[in-house]
Order: sequence, then structure tokens, then C-alpha cells
Amino acid sequence: MSTPYYIPDENVPLPPADAEVITTACDYCIVACGYKVYRWPVKGGKNGGAMAAENAFGEDFPVQALGPWVAPNQHNIVLHKGEPHHVVIIPDKDTEAVNVNGDSSLRGGCIAQKCYNPETPTRDRLKSPMMRIYGLLQPVTWDFALDIAAEIGKYVIKKHGTNAYGVKTYSYQYIENTYAITKYALRSVNTANFTFHDTPSNVSSTPGFRDAGFDNFGASYQDWKDADTLLICGTDPYETKTILFTQWIMPAIQGGQKAIFMVPRKTAGVAFAEQNGGLWLDVTPGTDLLVVNAIARIIVENGWQDKEWIEKWVNDKWGSSSGFGQGTRNTPWQWRTTWGKFQTKGFEDWSKWLLAQDEFKLDAAAEVSGVDAAKIQLAAEMMAKPREDGSRPKTSIMIEKGFYWSNNTGNTQAISALGITVGAGGRPGQMIGRAGGHQRGGVGGGGYPRNKSPMKLPGRRRRALDTDTYTMAGHTRLAHVIGTTWIQAMLGSQQLSQRFHELTRGNPHQIQSINREKILETLKARVDSGGMVVINQDIYLVDPIGNQFADIIFPAATWGEEDFLRANGERRVRLYQKFYDAPGEAKPDWWIISRLAKKMGFEGFDWETSNDVAEEAAKFTRGSRKDFNMVKVAAHREGKTLHEKFREMGTNGIQAPVYMNDDGSLTGTVRLHDTTRKLPPNGPTGLNMFNKKLTHFNSQTGKCNIQKSPWSLFSDYWEWMKPKDDELWCTSGRANERWQSGFDDTRRPYIVQRWPDNWVEINEEDAAKRGIESGDLVLLSNDRVPALKDTTLGVESSDYSFTGQMANGNVELSEASVTAVAMVTRAVKPGVMYMDFLHYSQPANALAGRVVDWISGNYNYKMGVAKVSKIGESPYKHSFRSMSFAPRDIVI
Repeated sequence: MSTPYYIPDENVPLPPADAEVITTACDYCIVACGYKVYRWPVKGGKNGGAMAAENAFGEDFPVQALGPWVAPNQHNIVLHKGEPHHVVIIPDKDTEAVNVNGDSSLRGGCIAQKCYNPETPTRDRLKSPMMRIYGLLQPVTWDFALDIAAEIGKYVIKKHGTNAYGVKTYSYQYIENTYAITKYALRSVNTANFTFHDTPSNVSSTPGFRDAGFDNFGASYQDWKDADTLLICGTDPYETKTILFTQWIMPAIQGGQKAIFMVPRKTAGVAFAEQNGGLWLDVTPGTDLLVVNAIARIIVENGWQDKEWIEKWVNDKWGSSSGFGQGTRNTPWQWRTTWGKFQTKGFEDWSKWLLAQDEFKLDAAAEVSGVDAAKIQLAAEMMAKPREDGSRPKTSIMIEKGFYWSNNTGNTQAISALGITVGAGGRPGQMIGRAGGHQRGGVGGGGYPRNKSPMKLPGRRRRALDTDTYTMAGHTRLAHVIGTTWIQAMLGSQQLSQRFHELTRGNPHQIQSINREKILETLKARVDSGGMVVINQDIYLVDPIGNQFADIIFPAATWGEEDFLRANGERRVRLYQKFYDAPGEAKPDWWIISRLAKKMGFEGFDWETSNDVAEEAAKFTRGSRKDFNMVKVAAHREGKTLHEKFREMGTNGIQAPVYMNDDGSLTGTVRLHDTTRKLPPNGPTGLNMFNKKLTHFNSQTGKCNIQKSPWSLFSDYWEWMKPKDDELWCTSGRANERWQSGFDDTRRPYIVQRWPDNWVEINEEDAAKRGIESGDLVLLSNDRVPALKDTTLGVESSDYSFTGQMANGNVELSEASVTAVAMVTRAVKPGVMYMDFLHYSQPANALAGRVVDWISGNYNYKMGVAKVSKIGESPYKHSFRSMSFAPRDIVI
């Protein structure tokens, strides 16, 4: 799809002074930098000139450093109203929020190349609905494709039940789309066979945060900057959220902030922190809980906890148990906080438990985690030791996937308790939350039907359905996949791919006619024989889910092709404006869902514009972190639509939840759980809603629950998984230059040249023992990939653990292998390898066990193991044109 080597353009047109200016935001990471799109017609050949009066920037060229210059990757040609137009897309130099210096990451800086242009590698965008006939995907009309999809959907539901209709979709995309999809799947179809792109079950990604009462995204970017000490677990924001680091965290470090990174890999952000008085806790995968609790133990032993804050804001025995009654705890956070495994009677009770656990003693934790005891001690001092004048350091805690996808329940319970101990939560510069991956575009259009899930836990407790295990066991008869690479993104991915093939292409009932009735007869026969039909909505034909397995393809319109709303990591909601035509017949996901729903016979999907969807969704944001309902109220008072009101706000947008003042003006929310915030004493007026999380915590009392985090609930899985013989840990994550599966990046020659194949970082000592050098082609293999066979089986509590499932015969082992280009480096600690987490052709997830955290229902993605051996030399070993092997822990 791309040229072998990047040949850069030598010039780019400047926008003329009368070019249209449209605001938007970056489509990629959680930070969501603000951008301006300059658009003008190709026809007539009118471009901007070098003099200030001749261009839209009002600048004389060449400009000074950091001025509004335009790189070739920031220019493209698109269709607007059917006519070719130039677009130049650059960071908004005038924005007052997020990328306040007008800077961008490499990803966002190249976002103009995302736009469809048939003269670029984006030419393979999906442009029409398709159906697989005689094994080949062939174009069909929208009406025909939607009709077949609706008829087989209705048949599956009637014949095999609602849970046979599975929906796998993104959670992060645009509000109009996520609302429409969840309204369809959860309210109309009402299936429990539903989940989002990054988890096998529809569950909280951070159960410990939920139990403690912390919102994932309570902090503002300013809070990360204002902390005296910032503990960052499971991510390097420089690699993954560049502008959050360079414009917010890095200046703070230069000003004296102590940044502590707890990751198994040293990258530029980690090295910068160390160089400026920070700390690297080089934790072994899966042992984070031990280090976190060892830090907490040191703090408690020395009496460094924030006593005043704890006294005021942490539940005691009575607060922990209040409001629950004596019946079944029907939601996970209720039963986890009252089960006895985690619940405490308050801080003193938790402290007694903590001090009684030998594995949390400093030397014991250091030995298992591989982190030097002196560094654990120093981390505790940086976070909590009072100064000579008695003042305390302002400490904030940031976590992300490398942390919470390694012992999901235990790690998030432990870090919540540590945050409570140091008073991180509810004050400027003293917050705890996620750094974030994707932007936050989810608005629920329906509640999850937990009562329909066949998956349970000890007692009368139901857990959300594990869609991967359910599908592998043959229970899913129709898989509706929307905007996600389901197979590579999940664990045991090679076995999942094989099973998809058996259920779809491997089934004897394949479409061999264009006749409607014969197609339906064939698909019905397939699902009745135990097979599966796949519907895929996407912007490209993704391999294998779309290219190999899908029966019906719906082409989606995306960023820049429709007006959409979305929030970023500090809950800032903005309008991402349409500025060019979607390719061919591609339609936004909300439109596809609305037409499919109506053909299915469901009511409430009569939307004509994306604004119609947004205005309906607005009322369902009330009480949530993205509550922007009052923006709609203000818009209607002014005779405007919701989208028009947000358009006026430009790249600044507004931080949700949004409150309307008595004079009709709107006020955003800087941070949640803001114990310093003063709300109107008479309560909310008009249509305003006061969420508890505005000034308190999301618990039954408004105070925090401090919970235990037993290592024993996870240690059996960790002991079984840890490397044996010649194996090494093989963990995974992001690289700065690529985004997600590379769906855009594989169509950018520069990025393809930089990352032409998947790669694996391996420590110098481990590489030398195996005769591996940088540039070698290596094979990573695991002959003991565990996976659950079917719904978790058990009666007693012990049955539900990994050991219990093994004893009950519900775990099977299989083999997996991937190839990669070796990168020998000091950046990863000995015994650990690191790969791209979602490479489209060589998924690291194939090497990790498809076994959910038995309490939360999430995966431990970061705990793969593999043997590694050299199988030859890659084409890049002796070339300097592609795939650099320079270390990533260099700082100037």
C-alpha cells in the first residue's frame, strides 16, 4: 500500500488569506490537541504567498521557530462538495487549552495524511457496502446489505436467543456513534454478549478505582503539572501522550517535580525524569502490587500518611457498610466492597492487614519484583515524607494500561489505597486517575443486562459475559464488529483467529448466489449448524476480521467526514467538524446503526443528522463525567443547535460536567472530587444536576473506601505464568510514532519506513546468551498459552481462581509464535522483552494467556512469556534507511 522508502515532498502550498478556517482536534491519543483546518479550492490555482498579507496565517515567511509553518505531511487534497480542495491541518496556535503552545505529537502532526485521497495510500478506503459471495467480497447496495443483515439478525435472536447476537465495538470514538451503537445493542437487541474494543467483558477497566470512589478521569492536566511528586505507573506519557508530557509534565520536572516511573522499560520520559532527580522503579511484569504495597507499608510504619485528610475523607467501619441492606449485591462494586476479601473497617483496619502481610515487607517485595529495595524506600519518602517544616509533598498518581492490565483487580485496589494514604484525590495537584489511551467518546444508550450473563462468581453474583470465551465455545451465532481489530486486540489471538475461521469460512454453508432468499437460507443454515455470521463496520478492510471472515461489510465515515463530539483526558468536550466528503458511499456509524435498527423493527432511531443524535445523547450524559446537557439547554435558548454551540467554542471547548449559571453562562469543571470547590448553597437550579463526584467521591457515603489487595488472589496465576527454563517475559505497549494497529500509519510512507515490521526489544544480557544482535530476525514462541474453554465453572470460592479452573478441567493449553526484528537495548530490564502491542500481522497478544482476571473479568494483557531464538537476519540489519536501532532512553 505504501512506497518502500519515504520520499518527502519538497514544497507545500500556503493557504491564501481568504481560506476557510475550521476547528477540530486530533483524532488519536487521549490528549486531543486542538487543530485548525485551512481549506481552499484547487480550481483556479490560487495559493497563499510568502508575505503576511498574502496568506491565512498573517505571517511573513520564513517564520521564526515554532511559528505557523506547514510541513508536507500537514497538507492534502480532498473533495468538498464534490470539488477538489486543498487542506492544511496544523495545531491551533491560538488555543487556550491542551496544546497551549500550539505544538503537536508526531502522530497529530501528520493527521492531514489521514484524509482520503485516491492518489495516496488511503485509496483502499472502503467506499461501498460489500457481501462475500463465492468467497469474494463484492459491492452491493446499502439497502440490500442492510436488509440481509437485519433479516439474519432477527432470525438469530428469535431462534438462538439475544445472547447469540454479539456486538464488539469501540468505546472511545465519537459520542454520536457510541450512543447509537449502545442504544441498539443494549437497549434494543438487549444482548449480554457485548463489550468494547479493549476488554473481553463489559466491565470497569479499573475496578479498584470504582470501589474506592475515584473517577478514572477526575484530574485536569494542570493537576499533573502542579504535583510535587508524580507517580506514573504503567506508561511513559512522552511515548504515548506526548503533549501531556512535553507541555505539562516536563516543565514541572524542570521546575523541581519528582517524577517516579514504575515500568519495566526505560524510555525517554523515564530517562528525563531520572536525569532531573526522579526515579525508575523497574518492576517485573505482574509484580506491581508488591511494590505499591511495600511503598504503602513504609509510609504507614513511619506515620507519614496524610492523617488529617484520611480522618475527613475515608470511610470507617460504618461508612464502608452503609447503604447496602442485607440482599444480594447486584453490581460488582457492591459485592467487591462487601465480600470480605477486600472490604475493611477503615484506615486503621487496613493498616493492620497491610503490616501483617509478609510479602509486602521491603526485602520480600524487592526480591520478587526485581526493584532495588533502596529505590522503593526512596519512592515512599518522595511521596509522603513530611518536610522539616512539617509540610507534606503534594503527590499525584497516574496509572495506565501497563499497570492495570497486570493483575487488574489487585493492582487497582492497591494503588487506590496508596493514593488514599498520601491524600491524592480531590485537591489541586493531589489527584489520582488514569493517563488515558483513547479519547473519551462513550455515551451509553442502554444499560448492560447483567442478569442475562451466564457467568457468575461465588454466591449469587453475576459477572459480565466474557465474549471471547463465549464465542470460542460456539455460543455466538452473529458477530457484529464495529471499528475494532477484535482478534489481534485480544489474548490468545492466534487461537481466536483459528476459531473464527472454523465458525465462518470453515463452515460448509457459504453464500454462492446474489439471490436474497438463497443468501438468507445459506446464512440461516450456517448459524443453525453451529457456525457464525460476521458483520463488520470499518473504514478499511482489516485483516483478518474483515478481509477473511466478514460476510457483510459496512463502509464507515470517520474524522473530518462528519460533525462529531468527543471529550479528552480532562473531560474537555469539543466539536470535531466536518471539512470534506466521505469516500464513495461511506456513512457514519450512527447512520448505519439507525438504518439497520429500523429494518430490525426497533423504534427510536429516526435521526437525520449527527446533531439529532448528539442532542438525544446529551440527556443521557446527565450525572456522568461528560455531562454536557446544559450546553444543549444554552444552545436552544439562543436558537442554535448543540453542534452550533460547540462550534462557537472552537478548540477550547468546555470541561464537563457543565453547569449553567443564573445569568445563562456556562461553567466547566476543572477536576472531579474537588473537595475545595464551593457549589451554590441552594443547590442546582433549573435543569442543572449536581453529581456527587463534583465535590465528593463516588461511593455510598461520598467518602473513599480503602480496600485490601491480597496478593494470594493473583499469585497462583503469576507463579504459573512466570518464565520457565529459557523463557522471558514478553510484555507490550505503544511506540510514539505509531497509533494503535497502525490502520493509518500503514498508509504513511514515513512511518512504514520507520516501522516496517514488528520488533522486539531485548536486554543486552539476554540477547548475548542467545547470540542475538540488533537487526536479527527472531522467533518468539510460547508452547503453554492458557485459555478458558467455556463459562467459568465453580461452586466454592477457590473454584474460580486460575488454580481452581485448572483443577476443574476448564483450561486448555496451546502454542503460539510470532516473528519480529530484534532491537538489543539497555532500555528493558533483564528477563523482559517488549513488543508493539497491536501490530496487525504479528500480534504480541498471541503470546499471553486468554484467561480473564476472575474477579473483574478483564485480561492481564501485559503478561506474555516466550522463548526467543534467531532465525536469520532482517533486511534492516545492515541498512540505515529503515528501522532505527538507536536506544530510546536518550535525553539531552
